[in-house]
Amino acid sequence: MASSPIIIGSERSEAGLLEGARLLAEGATALDAVEMALQLCEDNRADHYVGTGGLPNARGEVELDASIMVGSSRAFGAVGGLKNFPHPISVARRVLEVLPQHCLLVGEGAELFAEEQGFTRAELLTEESREMFREALIPSRESVEGERTLAAPGDDIYRQAALDLVKRFRPHDGPWGTINVLALDEYGELVVGVSTSGYPWKYPGRVGDSALPGAGNYCDARFGGSACTGRGEMSMRVTGARQVVDALARGLSPEEACREMLADAATLPDKFRAELRVLCLTADGRHGGAAGQTGSTYNVVDVRKGELEVRARVVL
Repeated sequence: MASSPIIIGSERSEAGLLEGARLLAEGATALDAVEMALQLCEDNRADHYVGTGGLPNARGEVELDASIMVGSSRAFGAVGGLKNFPHPISVARRVLEVLPQHCLLVGEGAELFAEEQGFTRAELLTEESREMFREALIPSRESVEGERTLAAPGDDIYRQAALDLVKRFRPHDGPWGTINVLALDEYGELVVGVSTSGYPWKYPGRVGDSALPGAGNYCDARFGGSACTGRGEMSMRVTGARQVVDALARGLSPEEACREMLADAATLPDKFRAELRVLCLTADGRHGGAAGQTGSTYNVVDVRKGELEVRARVVL
């Protein structure tokens, strides 16, 4: 089926969206376009919520999550808690293509697979993100570094105090969160990709919705694809991305489908409640997004025009 290629993305996807559109214009697949767009976002060191330069967990280690899903087959590949590899979206794609008996690899296993596939290790914690971590953890700027010594009772008290502090951490000012990219190619294929370094200062090993099918990412070429950003635990609890695609299948418009999901998530008790946003792209190229705050936007590139447009999300 011939389609009019289009690619959309969440806030901050502009770092890679135009290159993804260029590939689509040249006849590339949606899978290639989504991967390339997210790779460039992962390489954007000014962005501290994805790839190299992402903000670390509570131990000062950067852990990355990513997934990619193909609408025609609903094939899914993902990695969670991946350290030391700067392009988790590419490792996720390799899981989809090379290891189809699995959908998700995490932690050490994901790193082993990335190394077997020839991906190059790299330091993900940049000086800027390291300094942001230190400022958040040590407001007084006093050093807590010392000699390697055996643990004492005071160490346990310190660790509990640190955990209490971590619970109070909030993201820094400015745009933040997971990056979503959704593309429809000229062949009618629909692909959704998601990449993130997760919630800043998270508990080590925490994997959010971005690596989970149905939660942060879902794609069915019969109806559409959807992806979420923000408070991933809420999306996980309502299977947010799948819920949006199901609403599209029922005939709701993109905006209605996105808003319906956020309304459902808003009914859940959550003392850590924070912003949750969602995007969707239909099989015939319609799109929309929703958020809980005014002024929220998403990016669109109609490949025929080749220009990036910023669209408003509807507000819950």
